[in-house]
Amino acid sequence: QVQLVESGGGLVQPGESLRLSCAASGSISSYNVMGWYRQAPGKQRELVAVITSGGRRNYGDSMTGRFTVSRDNAKNTVDLQMNSLKPEDTAVYYCYLYLLSRQYWGQGTQVTVSP
Repeated sequence: QVQLVESGGGLVQPGESLRLSCAASGSISSYNVMGWYRQAPGKQRELVAVITSGGRRNYGDSMTGRFTVSRDNAKNTVDLQMNSLKPEDTAVYYCYLYLLSRQYWGQGTQVTVSP
């Protein structure tokens, strides 16, 4: 049974930074993709950033340059460093794992950017 547990959300002011972390437990094979999606109220879930176990990264539109995804394969963790946060970054952020043709999601962590 694969489980994803996120941490690090919260309330910040515009321009500030925040770091999210996610730990995967269970049977994790050598090749997988981990990362983050987000969903704002009234909007569809969108890609924030993903990274393969080989280190290839892919970012969603408007994330490049502000957000950085990283992972520790030995610990099965993925982090998201978010800088220069904007009010439009407010959303629930979900940890994501793609493994053996299946997708797994964390429970979500709220990020609110407000003056």
